[in-house]
Amino acid sequence: MARKGKVAARDYKAKHIQVLKGLEAVRRRPAMYVGTTGPRGLHHLFVEVVDNCIDEVMAGYCTQIDCVLHKDDSISVTDNGSGIPVDKHPVEKRPGVEVAMTVLHAGSKFGGGAYKVSGGLHGVGVSVVNALSEWLEVEVSRGGKVHHMRFERGKVKSKLKAKGKTKKTGTKVSYRPDAEIFESIEHEPERLLTRLEELAYLNRGVKINFTNEKTGETVTYQEKNGIQAYVEHLNSAREPMHRPIYFSRKRKETEVEIALQYNNGYQDTILSYANNIHTAEGGTHVSGFKTALTRALNQYARKANLLKEKDKNFMGDDVREGLTAVISLRLRQPQFEGQTKTKLGNSEIEGLVNSVVGEALADYLEEHPTVARRIVDKGVTAARAREAARRAADLVKRKGALENSNLPGTLWDCQERDASKTELFLVEGPSAGGSAKQGRDSHYQAILPLRGVVLNVERARPDRMLKNQEFATLIQALGASINLNGGNGSNGESEESHTLLDISKLRYHKVIIMADADVDGAHIRTLLLTFFFRYMPKLIEDGHLYIAQPPLYGVRNGRDLLYAHSDEELAGILKKVKAKNPTIQRYKGLGEMNPDQLSETTMDPEKRRIKRVTIEDAEDAMKRADEIFATLMGDVVEPRKNFIVKYAKEARDLDLVGA
Repeated sequence: MARKGKVAARDYKAKHIQVLKGLEAVRRRPAMYVGTTGPRGLHHLFVEVVDNCIDEVMAGYCTQIDCVLHKDDSISVTDNGSGIPVDKHPVEKRPGVEVAMTVLHAGSKFGGGAYKVSGGLHGVGVSVVNALSEWLEVEVSRGGKVHHMRFERGKVKSKLKAKGKTKKTGTKVSYRPDAEIFESIEHEPERLLTRLEELAYLNRGVKINFTNEKTGETVTYQEKNGIQAYVEHLNSAREPMHRPIYFSRKRKETEVEIALQYNNGYQDTILSYANNIHTAEGGTHVSGFKTALTRALNQYARKANLLKEKDKNFMGDDVREGLTAVISLRLRQPQFEGQTKTKLGNSEIEGLVNSVVGEALADYLEEHPTVARRIVDKGVTAARAREAARRAADLVKRKGALENSNLPGTLWDCQERDASKTELFLVEGPSAGGSAKQGRDSHYQAILPLRGVVLNVERARPDRMLKNQEFATLIQALGASINLNGGNGSNGESEESHTLLDISKLRYHKVIIMADADVDGAHIRTLLLTFFFRYMPKLIEDGHLYIAQPPLYGVRNGRDLLYAHSDEELAGILKKVKAKNPTIQRYKGLGEMNPDQLSETTMDPEKRRIKRVTIEDAEDAMKRADEIFATLMGDVVEPRKNFIVKYAKEARDLDLVGA
């Protein structure tokens, strides 16, 4: 329904109500269907097309998917499934393939006919891709013939025609995103590959090929060990304690598949899926898994006398320390929260998963006592560390984390008390801190110098992190403390939270990491990003964390001083300067700049460059960031070495999860 706009209330009549037919609504409001017209929305089109192929895989019709990124940024996706129906729809009186491509909420997934389980339950996928594409062509091999149809911006351009004979079956969808809709139609191959690799793990045996015509490279994914291999992949930068534990059970019409493996680290990684859709916010399957895991390990530890009568039961965080798990469900009627499908809501699934995991884990622990003891011993150590962390957190709070009068002595605070107007610069070293202090606007800009290299929290438990002076000071300065006191989780078990307690108490709404533009500065940035990613992800999700972009060069052109942030910018400046022999200064550190120079280039909102650190796509970027941090900051050297060798030529300003 359209808004009344300038039509007077007394003149507002039925004729002013606008009805959008067909796919016109999608083109008018694309963000309602794909979330955004930025990169995430662009790549979501690919996800929708590939997910249709995966539905064929789950139904048992498809064994191979071929994807091609063409030079003009169009994409082709081909499967060897059963092929979209081409006969006439009894109600629409049009070929089934045309109905699927042009009608929202049209599909065989609603009635439970062709597909028993499906990811695209809402049925808007491929029709939305059609609506938001400059053109889309579909080729169906079915019934001995090859059928072809073309659409342009959602409308039929050429009707369905048979153009040849074939013995094969399957569907090929080719499309080019509409540049009138999206900010850019240039695809990022890594995003596409991330989803394809994930699908290969989740669908044991399916062969997925991806060809990038821009580079001539072809990548093939095929995983015979499924999610067991997925867990091993996730733990490749860590030191696993045992081989993956795997079990699969079917209850009524729901299939539960779980793989888990403990490592010697301190972070937990639990990835959950329902019909191949990544449920980034978890849901009933995750809460059922967590409850059963805690109960099973408590029961085994008591039975084996590894927990004495005087010992308290494990809490959830105790048994999840160092855990990597993949939970994959296939169910008939998944109830997702919204079209984004980030959380599973089926109430019956919690008890079902709880029962399956409880039984399977009890059997495994009894049959593998050596592994069971290692896991229990790790839980005992984690429980002791949790208590130590709680005491350390209380100490930080007692120092007055939220009271202005008790702020850290190293903090140069600002005058403004409205947090939405303030900025906190985290500055490497006292020298740069001094320049920043003199160059800042003290009304709204605060400075916190960090002394020395901060702790790598990827290799440390929370209690050690809280005892670290730099992080204790940082938590105090921010005001929004770390919660380590526990509380009841939604699933009824007592849960620990090692993350940001209350974002509303944050004292600065812009937290800016300002480090040198060299290797040491990149190291500092990575360590701080690791801390925020692990312990204050809400700071990133809500857009409060930034990275300053100081210049690399200063070019003296007569009386003017010009700044370059890269070698490319420097070359451009040198072509324009009038002086025959301009003086070029390479800034090795922020402390080399005068306060006025630092202010102008890196602190003044009118002239500076800063990058907001974002986790743009909660479903994919969080997983990529988790793997990157484990690789770069974990205990295993080989993956880190391989990462550096692979990306050394591409390295510029380090921004692991930045936009």
